Amino acid sequence: MTTVPAPLVLRISVTDRCALRCVYCRPYKEERARARDRLRADDIARFVRVAQAAAGVAKVRLTGGEPLGRSDIVDLVAALAPLGVPDLALTTNGQRLAALARPLRQAGLHRVNVSLDSLDPETFTRAAQGGVLAHSLAGIDAALAAGLVPVRINTVVMRGVNDHEAEALVARALERGCEQRFIELMPSGLRPRDYQAWFMTSAELRERLARTFDLAPIAHEPASSSRRFSVTTRDGKQGTVGFISANSQPFCFGCRRLRLTADGRLLGCLGRRDHIGILGLLRDSDASADQRIAAALHVALACKRPSGCFCIPMPMSSVGG
Repeated sequence: MTTVPAPLVLRISVTDRCALRCVYCRPYKEERARARDRLRADDIARFVRVAQAAAGVAKVRLTGGEPLGRSDIVDLVAALAPLGVPDLALTTNGQRLAALARPLRQAGLHRVNVSLDSLDPETFTRAAQGGVLAHSLAGIDAALAAGLVPVRINTVVMRGVNDHEAEALVARALERGCEQRFIELMPSGLRPRDYQAWFMTSAELRERLARTFDLAPIAHEPASSSRRFSVTTRDGKQGTVGFISANSQPFCFGCRRLRLTADGRLLGCLGRRDHIGILGLLRDSDASADQRIAAALHVALACKRPSGCFCIPMPMSSVGG
């Protein structure tokens, strides 16, 4: 009996620009920005249409840089929404979300993930190397009010920096009906001494949270990056918390993710340097261009690495976070 491959999960970096310089995303020695071609809205829509026809698409996640920094982000969402992708989402630092949440929902966006590494204003600004905590909190509330749900809160855990806030972050997420997700720190772009000092496994964090909350595992989807747990407070409030553990529990098996960078490179795996430049194909009007884009998709899928120790050889800012 032939097994039908699962549909694709596409992460599309719509810009590599961001006003923040989060310590775990921007490398400490970053190349000077250089002028490069950027994906246009019609490039992105064409990529999604070809992927749908070639392999099926379950999810599209718009990332960056900071996607809300694109002046045409609402128009881009409006161009993608009619394609009927089951899950059309966007990951943001939240700084501009308060003003854009409702227009994005009206354009057809389904939900948002919001990065929130601290509830302390000083720690927030230090970790993000910029930004205002109140703006992100207002963005989360606006997303909830606009119906961009479920709102998922993404926190990169750093020992000695923000790990002591884990319980407060979970409690706040439960109060607002959000799903809190904790992400293991990646070594990409960090000084080795910082990575060694800050890294904390998801297992250690779960053990700590279990002293305050009741945690029960939810059945894990093999290709999912997040291991999810139902969480219950001592007074009976319930919700969900997720752990993304690329280092301690790699989730390579069954992976169907593809990434398209802001300069038109197609990546099948974050753990390899292989990439395929398809910007020219996305702008090629020749009748065979769609077939060649589809062929590139299958080549990228074939570049998946085997399960094992996971390390990203490129800065997170260059591959869409």
